[in-house]
Amino acid sequence: MTWQPSASIEVLKSRAAFYGYIRNFFALRDVMEVETPLISGAGVNDANLEPVVAQCCGKPVYLHTSPEYPMKRLLAAGSGDIYQICKTFRDGEQGRRHNPEFTMLEYYRLGFGLTQLMDEVAQFAGDFLHIQSRLDLTYQDAVLRFTGLNPFTVDQAVLRSRVVQFVGDDLELDRDGCLDILMSHVVEPQLPSDTLVFIYDYPASQAALAKTYRGQDEFERARRFELYVNGLELANGYHELTDPVEQQRRFAEQANMRARQQQDDHFFLEALKQGLPDCSGVAIGLDRLLMIKHQAAHISEVLSFDFSRA
Repeated sequence: MTWQPSASIEVLKSRAAFYGYIRNFFALRDVMEVETPLISGAGVNDANLEPVVAQCCGKPVYLHTSPEYPMKRLLAAGSGDIYQICKTFRDGEQGRRHNPEFTMLEYYRLGFGLTQLMDEVAQFAGDFLHIQSRLDLTYQDAVLRFTGLNPFTVDQAVLRSRVVQFVGDDLELDRDGCLDILMSHVVEPQLPSDTLVFIYDYPASQAALAKTYRGQDEFERARRFELYVNGLELANGYHELTDPVEQQRRFAEQANMRARQQQDDHFFLEALKQGLPDCSGVAIGLDRLLMIKHQAAHISEVLSFDFSRA
């Protein structure tokens, strides 16, 4: 055990300069910086994310896993384009690429479609990392290219047989769970290095808060992308869902999947009913961008004090 920071002073200076780069990037585009609460009475309704729960003023509260809901409330209130640099918390996420407390950039652009947002994120990340090579792949093409399986048509038994070598026979996984294992264990390691790799058009079952559409093959897809660089997932972007009825349906679906009891964020739902403007938004992991910038093998190398020293 040591009191010393886990990152070098040189890296901490680099982080400070990075925040200056971010603020200048958005100032040039007239995107406003905002702050929203880290503590909320309702957590994000994603069964795959485990919030940090605490007690405050006599009631349970959540350290947010994302600033998405309050930022969308600002959009509904007429804020215009906005961004936020904030601390984010996820219970149980600790390892080489994960720290329970990490730093996220989240921003929203009114009137942007997914392609426009991908282009802007490519400029943001590419200029910072000095990487200009770019590869865009649909989710279907990426899984087909690196696993030989069509994610929309592969038989569940075949899919399951491909992931047994990674997770064993005991773990119960649904279709999306199996596809996630293939993505992390097979697809991501084979993506080209020093390249901005955008994977988009995920299955609708993985839409989260993104709009969906029906492809020519009749399969539903999400207007969503993820950005990878050197095997690290850096960003997750959506053409944002604006339909409050569909949002409520997805909340109910996630509630059935969650092991914990949790109330919906009624403030967010009321904002959607008022009207969320057409927009696209993205969450970007700043610690991981710094890991690539400094060729760090462990996230602790870019944090002042990682969880073991907090």
